Amino acid sequence: MRALIGLIVIVYFVGVGVVLAPTFSGRWATGTASELFANVVQALPGALAWPASVYRNLTGRGDAPTSAPQIKNP
Repeated sequence: MRALIGLIVIVYFVGVGVVLAPTFSGRWATGTASELFANVVQALPGALAWPASVYRNLTGRGDAPTSAPQIKNP
């Protein structure tokens, strides 16, 4: 069971790295460290949510809704 959890965690972090790779390659040699850090911080929420993006792409549901669903009071 530990091996399975470890494998899932490794795959998750590899996916985060794959999503962040364009950010690193775009700013690694051309920008300052503070610009790189700012771009990584800006891209991090989307990178951490890569499993949801993959799921939406596989199921054909498109992008996530831009606003939270409205809850109506009875």
